[in-house]
Amino acid sequence: MKVENIKDIDKFFKVIDECKGKVELVTGEGDRLNLKSKLSQYVSLANIFSDGEIKELELVAYEPEDINRLLNYMINK
Repeated sequence: MKVENIKDIDKFFKVIDECKGKVELVTGEGDRLNLKSKLSQYVSLANIFSDGEIKELELVAYEPEDINRLLNYMINK
């Protein structure tokens, strides 16, 4: 799932933390980072931040409930 134009990073990571299963960030090189890990969240932010917002991410969620939670976030942000 591609996620675009994330402006409220704290809210985005709160939604990630509420997910029950694994949620991964797929890097441009194909690496997968566990976004439920605080360390991965900090590393991800350090590597992809520009101008205070994240323009696009590719996420993989494994639980249908988590996919719906992320889609709901994108619709209501």
